Amino acid sequence: MEKFLQIAPHSLAIVLGPADSPAEEKPGTVQPSPPVPTQPRQLARHHIGYEIFADFKAENMQHFWNKKVTAAVAETFFLGWIDEQVLLIQGKEEHLEALREGWTRRALRPPSGFQIRCLG
Repeated sequence: MEKFLQIAPHSLAIVLGPADSPAEEKPGTVQPSPPVPTQPRQLARHHIGYEIFADFKAENMQHFWNKKVTAAVAETFFLGWIDEQVLLIQGKEEHLEALREGWTRRALRPPSGFQIRCLG
């Protein structure tokens, strides 16, 4: 039995979550109380998948230091948006592998208001 289920050939699932607030990201900073709900979490429900994909591409097309990620992002296509948290993209296997490698090296940026939890 296979461990992975292939939804579509040459596809990649990017599992997203709401972005942490900037105060939570920096150790030692004091967060004001009471915490105000972050705007991206509220806005995420109103986005359509293609807008999130377009923002993902825009964020990652600026990798002047990592041409491989930039080229891979340019060659991917929107496949779907599942359950308001999983972005499905499609492309050639070498481009998807470059994105996987970029994520492991923390060079892959999430769309605005999100964080990348994992790739699958």
